[in-house]
Amino acid sequence: MRIQTCLVLCCGWLLTACGASSPSDDMSGLENPATVAELGTSPITTVVTTATTALNVDRRCDTAPYPSVQWTACEAANYAKALGGPAEQVTNPAFVQRWLTQSLTNLLSYLARSAADPSWLLASTPLLGVLTEPAALAAQLQALVASLQADPSSAARLPLNTPVTPLCATWSLQCAGDPFLFPNAKGPDGAAFYTDEASVTPVVFYDRDCARLSGRVWLPTGAGNRRLPAVVFTNGSVQAPETAYWWLAQALVRAGYAVMTYDPRGQGRSDLQTPGFQQGSNFNPKVFWEGQVDAIDFFRSSPQRPYPHQQRCEGTYPTETTAFNPIWQQLDPDRLGIAGHSLGAIGVSVVQGYGAPGADPWPGLIDSVNPVKAAIAYDSLLAPDGSGLSTLANLPIPPGLAVALTQLAALGGLPAFAPQVPAMSFNADYAFAPVPYLLPPPADAHRSTIKLWQQAGVPTYGITLQGTTHFDFSLLPSFPASSWCADTSSGACRGGWGRPAITAYSLAWFDRWLKLPGEPGHADADQRLLDDASPDAVAKLSFRYQSARDFPDRSGARQRCDDIRAGCN
Repeated sequence: MRIQTCLVLCCGWLLTACGASSPSDDMSGLENPATVAELGTSPITTVVTTATTALNVDRRCDTAPYPSVQWTACEAANYAKALGGPAEQVTNPAFVQRWLTQSLTNLLSYLARSAADPSWLLASTPLLGVLTEPAALAAQLQALVASLQADPSSAARLPLNTPVTPLCATWSLQCAGDPFLFPNAKGPDGAAFYTDEASVTPVVFYDRDCARLSGRVWLPTGAGNRRLPAVVFTNGSVQAPETAYWWLAQALVRAGYAVMTYDPRGQGRSDLQTPGFQQGSNFNPKVFWEGQVDAIDFFRSSPQRPYPHQQRCEGTYPTETTAFNPIWQQLDPDRLGIAGHSLGAIGVSVVQGYGAPGADPWPGLIDSVNPVKAAIAYDSLLAPDGSGLSTLANLPIPPGLAVALTQLAALGGLPAFAPQVPAMSFNADYAFAPVPYLLPPPADAHRSTIKLWQQAGVPTYGITLQGTTHFDFSLLPSFPASSWCADTSSGACRGGWGRPAITAYSLAWFDRWLKLPGEPGHADADQRLLDDASPDAVAKLSFRYQSARDFPDRSGARQRCDDIRAGCN
């Protein structure tokens, strides 16, 4: 595998600056109707949907000539969005106080777990430094806030984890994620959510190499005996614990999904290494697809089909682990979705494609065939052949990801996979360490992988939102991202730029492929995917990169648009 391709696999930039070796634009799209029919989709109705047209969209930035004063002004305004998140957070006393309170609470819970079960420290050996002292942690957070207030652009200079230091074990500082999403927060996403809207159960289970993985299973209250569609989420690799993605877990629960979040090996509160000293996280990228398969096996386990790795690894540590999914009775086994970010998105790309023609067989132990029915990749879907990615050699390589680059090459690359299930791919306008564009990027660069799904006859949707970065999908305080906590007056993060649009498209995509008639979200899923006039649609789509879609609606009509912002009529 070429070094350039490996870089893409490691950082989730996948298509930020692609241009070479992409498929032809002249293709027939959904050429294999049988592929779509066999995906386990909801029954077809007679409802016919059409794309709504966004009116009065300002497209001066789309058409601004380069070089020109207008092009430069558009770029400056767009780039400013990428720093909107940290700027609004550190100037909001309510956010800073909640962030500090939650960081200290999380640190104390981490220390309590370590005291009750020292084997966690022996197995993970996190180098926590000053973070083991609450007073030092508070001082560090205050210093961070002060530096961002003095220079918001410093958010682009990221603190990164290393192969031997899972910085997010404490869930403190940036690792807290949205601090209003925890049970001890008083707002609607805090205590009220955990008492009125969801039942959330912590679990610990072994991966295939007997490392302990920490996670949660989320269930909507009031589900009764109904079997629910379900989604398993896999983190990204750089300072990204499961807490960074609870925004999506809560949105999915409110939409009627059972959810599983977890920390892959080497991330957050899971083991850094196995009993045999095999590493995780950046040092061993395969844990983001192998661990995802293990998580799916655990999520689909039951008393009748216990989790296989629990039986094999039981007793490795004194830790109490979970033999099977405690909410197994609520899952519809025919309606499983997966989602992931960065290296987790690479994992999603691989896992959805196991068992496809020419791909490696499904490696799970609970199901005999791949059970995944829909997928979402956050920055972004990976092309099976890695084509069209050579220009990424010009991008900066963060230190932790440089190690992943080397390790992935040493591991021999990826398993064989192919487009197989309906997949949505989110891309960021800016990459990992965002810098303004000095030259126009190729407008169709983010469509390379979408074209491969089209050629395979598999439904797909690709979205790039203005001013977003790699961290619009992992909500880490002070990290460069567009606005995601514009209003805290309700005791929760509301409003913003990227997150509302990402959430709306994500729910609509899963509702399209996983919901049944009569369930909330089924009847209008197509229309939400085609509502280009929505405030979270065309008005927010990138003017640098084309967003595109190609999928059949429930009436069977093909909905193809190769440049949504330019219009689809």
